[in-house]
Amino acid sequence: MSRPRIVIVGAGFAGYRTARTLSRLTRHQADITLLNPTDYFLYLPLLPQVAAGILEPRRVSVSLSGTLPHVRLVLGEADGIDLDGHTVHYTGPEGEEGTLPFDRLVLAAGSVNKLLPIPGVAEHAHGFRGLPEALYLRDHVTRQVELAAAADDRAECAARCTFVVVGAGYTGTEVAAHGAMYTDAQVRKHPMRTGMRPRWMLLDVAPRVMPEMDERLSRTAERVLRQRGVDVRMGTSVKEATHDGVVLTDGSTVDTRTLVWCVGVRPDPLVESLGLPMERGRLLVDPHLQVPGRPELFACGDVAAVPDLNQPGQYTPMTAQHAWRHGKVCAQNVAASLGIGERRAYRHRDMGFVVDLGGAKAAANPLGLPMSGPAAGAVTRGYHLAAMPGNRVRVAADWLLDAVLPRQAVQLGLVRSWSVPLESSSPEVARVPGSPKRPGKATGSAGQRPDGEEAGTHPGGEPTRNHPGGEPAKGQPGGEPAKNEPSDEPAKGQPGGEPAKNEPSGGPAKGQPGGEPAKEQPGGEPAKNQPGGEPAKNQPGGEPAKNQPGGEPAGSRSHGGRAKGGQSGSPRASGKPRRAVEAAGPRPARGGSGKPGKASRASGAGSAGKRPTAPSGPSRSAGPPTDPGPEPPANQPPPGPDIAPGPVKRTDGRAAEGDS
Repeated sequence: MSRPRIVIVGAGFAGYRTARTLSRLTRHQADITLLNPTDYFLYLPLLPQVAAGILEPRRVSVSLSGTLPHVRLVLGEADGIDLDGHTVHYTGPEGEEGTLPFDRLVLAAGSVNKLLPIPGVAEHAHGFRGLPEALYLRDHVTRQVELAAAADDRAECAARCTFVVVGAGYTGTEVAAHGAMYTDAQVRKHPMRTGMRPRWMLLDVAPRVMPEMDERLSRTAERVLRQRGVDVRMGTSVKEATHDGVVLTDGSTVDTRTLVWCVGVRPDPLVESLGLPMERGRLLVDPHLQVPGRPELFACGDVAAVPDLNQPGQYTPMTAQHAWRHGKVCAQNVAASLGIGERRAYRHRDMGFVVDLGGAKAAANPLGLPMSGPAAGAVTRGYHLAAMPGNRVRVAADWLLDAVLPRQAVQLGLVRSWSVPLESSSPEVARVPGSPKRPGKATGSAGQRPDGEEAGTHPGGEPTRNHPGGEPAKGQPGGEPAKNEPSDEPAKGQPGGEPAKNEPSGGPAKGQPGGEPAKEQPGGEPAKNQPGGEPAKNQPGGEPAKNQPGGEPAGSRSHGGRAKGGQSGSPRASGKPRRAVEAAGPRPARGGSGKPGKASRASGAGSAGKRPTAPSGPSRSAGPPTDPGPEPPANQPPPGPDIAPGPVKRTDGRAAEGDS
């Protein structure tokens, strides 16, 4: 008899605890599979310390394969669940698709950033739910302070060193507290020319900071924030966000380059596709964390609306503390459904909360006892060490080093702005160029594709103008945008820059592959790219062709009836130099291929699925291609993302220096 198959979707607090407890309870009597986009469990409460440079990213990332030895890890994101067929469909990190059969399914997909219908927030704000977002915020804040320190203009300096955090819950309060300490340490070493200091703002529509906590602890946290110079504004939020700043609900305008969105979270939209009873986006379950009418389906964590037996009619809140406890009870009930142990209902006892405010300051109420100051700081860090499932010694070592050594304020530039869009159903995964699209896991936002990517944008949600690089390419790798897309101007960023001025009719064409074509036909001066003649300008050892990548742009091609060049007559740039094609008689150019006689195929978005063919030159020899292979252009950066920060073209058309 085969062993029962248990599939767990998500490795957050609930999913990780479920997998670990099930592995211990079943003792190899069941096959346990954990489906997660990353190979680590992220300890979210310490994420603000990663953004502040106190902890290294790997300290809060606990290896799944290293701590769950008897659990099979599958990297991927669930994008479809067939409850009747007992299968989970997923998409892997490289676009591969697969299905996982199950006898018991545990949904612990977690939550994503909560969005509000505020103009400009999705384009100009960044969330704080994953490791890539924390790394981006650390680099971004460091860069803004460095640029502000070098600025002579007071207005620019003030905008760059103003940081706005929306949401005064646990995450927003800790981000503002740690961020203020981090920027103050930077300015202390390198004062600004204008004499200004960094300014942090914490906004929320709630009447007080951290309304979930005891009022005394709330006052303690607000007092610490104000002592560090944080501008705390309760009853105020963002009305509109722009590239240059934010407009607040009280009518005031704040010039800033940084908007951190910590308003809250919402359940992962995966559960909405099941068609089962929901409660405010969460899947309704019974006190045993089982979906009514579906004995094979369990749910826990942020995606589950678990009845609060201590407060009838209420549901447990979406906190890490509850998710961690959900996981243990869920694992016991899944094992009980297989005949191992007994079922138990979820009933919790509030153990209190802790908030790390940086340094020796904290606010805590362990077992209902309010504490503040260094004592609360010791309790807070002790609680985190006890709660972490791994890396305890490394975390403690980082805390010790931070106490005795100055903090390293450097920007690595590993995560770009477009890699961490606010509108993302997977904040734990940074977007990369060419990332696979995930059909079926929609974010629920209007005008978005199912994979969370807006139509007409680069992976990551922002327009293709934010391509990775020093100055991001607007359309092609390392070049200017292709302006001659269908129904637009001719491309200046095609291989060779502007189209050639004279194609078949007119003077000699300068835009043919292989450099400058023959000046005269038989009986005249030999062509510069013909055998026996002057070497072609794009051949090895020769001068680069004027219409090749890295060379001098050619003039303009024929079809001059449409805005300089008319229709898109040349192939789109592919990031590689075109090989010299030599064929007898006029043939259609193949856009970089050395095989004559075939129509070129589209490598990008063409008007009809094919790339238009470019007219050939007056004459070509029948010899073999002399180019040994594609070589990177002389003045073009090598393929791959450029990690050096540089100016970015925003969606409103302005250049924001240093913002990535």
